[in-house]
Amino acid sequence: MDALKTAFPNFEAGLIDGIEAHAVHKHLKAGEIIIRTGQYIQSTLLVLSGKIKIFREDQDGNEFLMYYLLPGQACAVSMICATKMETSQIMAKVLEDAEVLMIPLQQMESWMANYKSWYEFVINTYRLRFDELLMVIDQVAFRGMDERLEFYLKRQAENLGIKNLNISHQEVANELNSSREVISRLLKKMEQRGLVKLHRNHIELLD
Repeated sequence: MDALKTAFPNFEAGLIDGIEAHAVHKHLKAGEIIIRTGQYIQSTLLVLSGKIKIFREDQDGNEFLMYYLLPGQACAVSMICATKMETSQIMAKVLEDAEVLMIPLQQMESWMANYKSWYEFVINTYRLRFDELLMVIDQVAFRGMDERLEFYLKRQAENLGIKNLNISHQEVANELNSSREVISRLLKKMEQRGLVKLHRNHIELLD
């Protein structure tokens, strides 16, 4: 599978063969919820294409962004839940049409022992998400909303490799658990400082 080799170039040939033999290939549409809070997870997913949002949701439906899954990545939380047979404490929503491979629990355990590239991939996935969550915690605990907004936009641009973000003020507010009015006011201040340029349908980050 060319898409698999492209997204995960460090995987060994034997591991590639094992994934092709045992993984379930799925096409997911934007807007689909693929993991819900309280759901048992018996497999993890590898992202071949598209974008998936991992977040927490409270009883009132408010969202708190944790991280995004992009091509070449896997969901660390689903790995942990699947391994320990625990229910999910997160939600996963497809933001852009995606292709994923669902990896059964028994294969994950076997590959950890038999393939160095899979072992290193899993450990690096845990480390990446831990570091990312530390950054989010720092922003929430020690920064004001203006700094959190700037951090969020830069993180988005870096993840996607673009400077024009097709995202509305309301979507930003939802992901930062704020209001559209507050986000719009802060974005206007950022524009006045020369950090962004606001367009009708997108936000442009300036150097």
